[in-house]
Amino acid sequence: MPEKDKLVIWPIYFDSDRSRQDGRMVPLADAISKPNIDDIISAASKSGLKPEIEREKKHPKTWYHSSGRILVPKKGPKSDILKMIARNLKGKREV
Repeated sequence: MPEKDKLVIWPIYFDSDRSRQDGRMVPLADAISKPNIDDIISAASKSGLKPEIEREKKHPKTWYHSSGRILVPKKGPKSDILKMIARNLKGKREV
């Protein structure tokens, strides 16, 4: 179980192929298609966060797929941290 000063970030949060009901947590305009854990790690690092990787973890909605997750220090509201990561994630894919 993650520590209280860490936030759990799943790749599904940034997946433009999913609805909010299916687990996406960022606006569709900030989401990308089929994000993977390495993309998220890179974007979190560029955002100034120090991600801890847990590759074997499975999101509860997609228990059949090992997507992995990262833990980042809680430096404010989760929504703000997700938006920060999403901007760097989308910038990486547009290059």
